[in-house]
Amino acid sequence: MIRWLIRVVAVLLAATAGAPCGPAADHVLVGAGDIAGCSSSGDEATANLLDGIAGDVFTVGDHVYPNGSTSNFDNCYNPSWGRHKSRTHPSPGNHDYNTSGARGYFTYFGAAAGPAGRGYYSYDLGNWHIVALDSNCWEVSCSAGSAQERWLRADLAASTKPCTLAYWHHPLFTSGAEHGNAPSMRPIFQVLYDFDAEVVVNGHNHNYERFAPQNPAGGLDNARGIREFVAGTGGVNHYGFGATEPNSQVRNSTAYGVLKFTLRANSFDWQFVPVAGQSFTDSGSGSCH
Repeated sequence: MIRWLIRVVAVLLAATAGAPCGPAADHVLVGAGDIAGCSSSGDEATANLLDGIAGDVFTVGDHVYPNGSTSNFDNCYNPSWGRHKSRTHPSPGNHDYNTSGARGYFTYFGAAAGPAGRGYYSYDLGNWHIVALDSNCWEVSCSAGSAQERWLRADLAASTKPCTLAYWHHPLFTSGAEHGNAPSMRPIFQVLYDFDAEVVVNGHNHNYERFAPQNPAGGLDNARGIREFVAGTGGVNHYGFGATEPNSQVRNSTAYGVLKFTLRANSFDWQFVPVAGQSFTDSGSGSCH
């Protein structure tokens, strides 16, 4: 009888070895861009939001104004968003490059910013492949055939994850009045579209905007299109809107806040979380291609 029980247990253990224990865990990715100014307090308010949101933090550039010097990072960014430095995956903006070679940015974030001086890298969160890119194309070329574009194509080809989210500073599409569209990023957007990416997040304009899924030419594409968000709401100040771009669905130029993604096994939820005292929000969900 004992031998029989041992044999039954052995068979059951063999049958369940390597079997999944349940559905893949959800992952939270939360952040914004255009964050800290040495004379502003909006970054403290958005950092307070991060205090209460577990998960990984992304940034879409322009961490500190007027330039990304080591002193400004240490004295103006570090006291607020620096509290979350250990879980932050950054990407650089043009104000970071106002210090030659973005030295302050790369020094402050170290290995978390990817290979020194390159500005782009990738990582995985559950079923999601996450790509941080450098849209300062006068510093790191973004053109078709450039080192960054070739790296991105190879990186996505090697990924085994079914879902992809990418982020950088300058948006290909924006209705912002201060900064227009950045067509220099179209080759990068094209690669992401070729590999069926779901989401792109940018900053640069200090406001919030959400677009319907689009192809690289800006056409509505509900089958394979990429949903772009502009989240330049980290706290430094606000920019207004100009003419509304095609496929722009939601816009706000008065609220500071963070954009929170809940990354599920084959889908995602988004939520714009405003700072205390402000009521604007935006939320929704989408499926992986």
